[in-house]
Amino acid sequence: MRRAVTYVGIFASLVVLAGGSAAPAPANDTYAVNDVHFHLTNYVQQGTDIRDFLSIMGNVVGRVALFGIPLQQTWSWRNSGDFAPTYYLQSDSPLYYYSFTDAYIAMAYLSLPQEARARFDPMITGFNPSDMYAVDHIRRVLTLFPGVFSGIGEFTIHKEFVSSKIAGDVASLTDPALDRILDFAGEVGLVVLIHNDIDTPFSKPGEDPPDLKRLADLFRRHPQTRIIWAHCGVGRIVRPLADQATLLERALSDPTLAHVSIDISWSETAKYIVATPETIERAARLINRFPDRFLFGTDEVAPKDRKSYLRIYDTYAPLFAKLTPEASEKLRKGNYERLFDEARRRVRAWEKANVH
Repeated sequence: MRRAVTYVGIFASLVVLAGGSAAPAPANDTYAVNDVHFHLTNYVQQGTDIRDFLSIMGNVVGRVALFGIPLQQTWSWRNSGDFAPTYYLQSDSPLYYYSFTDAYIAMAYLSLPQEARARFDPMITGFNPSDMYAVDHIRRVLTLFPGVFSGIGEFTIHKEFVSSKIAGDVASLTDPALDRILDFAGEVGLVVLIHNDIDTPFSKPGEDPPDLKRLADLFRRHPQTRIIWAHCGVGRIVRPLADQATLLERALSDPTLAHVSIDISWSETAKYIVATPETIERAARLINRFPDRFLFGTDEVAPKDRKSYLRIYDTYAPLFAKLTPEASEKLRKGNYERLFDEARRRVRAWEKANVH
């Protein structure tokens, strides 16, 4: 009993510290880049110690949107025997939602001194987007960990090889449960980072992507919610559409989608953008025209060293060289700070009014 009381006391102390005044965010010109897309843990909830990750960030990366992975890969002995899979492609066994990831991320964040916490924007991910109770989970996490979280995501609706492996109902862009989540995020001020492939794997040329209109309709239903679309919709097999730059230009020009931004995280996204001088020029032209709408991210998972963590940043050097100074600064740092500074302010105000 005494041990349980001790744990509760430690937990309560950490929560009180979280609700206190946060240290100011690092100055914009101190670092080279912010990272809007980073997984501290992998598909079996193993990862990099947050203090080690601070050392990996060093004086290069200023702020990081911090989250785990909401899905746990089952280790089924009947499927893989003594081999313990750590990635979803290593097993045919299902994935399931692992809600404890949010508590793990919160406690990792709270273990840091105040000055170090200012460099992280933790995100809530441990909910099932097909569950009408998902909103209750998000609210519960905010209530238990006031002062910690700034957004939700990265969470997935349609993703090649992943969606079909998840136990239970399949997530859908037209599900009222998802609308409830985005409504609540807009009310609280939480940034939303959502993954939805732009197309299906191995689609035939000329076929209309089945989700493109539904995705745009979802975004339009939630104009008060700050949404970031992960990876420009690209997947491991899902390639960019032949006219993707034109489609993105049209979407970014649409005032009904002005609340939606795009991250260019992940090595699969980067390989398409820097594939040729023409693709680099095309991407740079789009970002230069809409400098407020793009964010840099790594999508790295539990990196062991700085070289592996910054490989996407290094890959994008030819793209950065083609950007105007304004567009480069906003892509690398400014847009992140604008979105997450607003989120911190609004979420803390909601917590002050609703957490007692």
